[in-house]
Amino acid sequence: MKTLMSGLVMVESPRWHDGRLWFAHWLTHDVVAVDLDGKSEVVARSPIPIPFSIDWLPDGRLLVIAGTRLLRQEEDGTLVEHADLSEVNGGRGFNELVVDRRGNAYVNGAGFDMMAGEAPAPGFVVLVTPDGEVRTVAGGIQFGNGMAITPDGSTLIVADSYANCLLAFDIAADGSLSGRRVWADAGDGVPDGICLDAEGAVWYADVPNKHVRRVREGGEVLQTIDFDDGCFACMLGGEDGRTLFVLTSVWRGVEGATGDQERTGRVRMVEVAVPHAGRP
Repeated sequence: MKTLMSGLVMVESPRWHDGRLWFAHWLTHDVVAVDLDGKSEVVARSPIPIPFSIDWLPDGRLLVIAGTRLLRQEEDGTLVEHADLSEVNGGRGFNELVVDRRGNAYVNGAGFDMMAGEAPAPGFVVLVTPDGEVRTVAGGIQFGNGMAITPDGSTLIVADSYANCLLAFDIAADGSLSGRRVWADAGDGVPDGICLDAEGAVWYADVPNKHVRRVREGGEVLQTIDFDDGCFACMLGGEDGRTLFVLTSVWRGVEGATGDQERTGRVRMVEVAVPHAGRP
């Protein structure tokens, strides 16, 4: 296990793209890209500090979900509005983002504002199509976190942290979701960020249990890697897709999620046997 970066605040939404690991540096507004030598740069700035997530359109333009807005980075580096989601969630922000090969963007959000101390309420998944249509395609998700799409584009997998499981949905030609099912019961696990590998297994990060875990459909645990801090998200990448990047930080609760908190965030990396597959 190696540490690629340290001294970060809170780190989320890792993506391997164009030979570098990109991630959302929460509470600093920064989207950061780092190469395998540890050389990093800020490549975009989110208008809100937390939460925000990233992915790419098929044409290579970066998308950032920030609050109630889905933003798109143009060639000159500016962020413009890709879609306004303010009427979907009562003005509450969204959490995670994944884009399929057709340019459909799936974003999820909780039905409550955790940072404001609101009582928990089920959330949903919203679809933003390439032509700008916005519609809700799934509901009743207790707390949606990481999402991934299978290599054939047929299935969306969603980590439901509060329900301690991974959910799966069939993706229709128009981007609609159906066939909701529990893809894997995590038991006492709390799935956060996720990624897929070439054997169809999912790696999920777990904050309270301080580990990442590889599971197959049905819930069989294939591998667990323990860490000393909470694991917020993970992503397979590197030159051969076999480097598992794990974003870790000490979690002190909502009240401790401030910009002046101790910088315990790190980007860790460990080699695994099976390479990346699917999206992101």
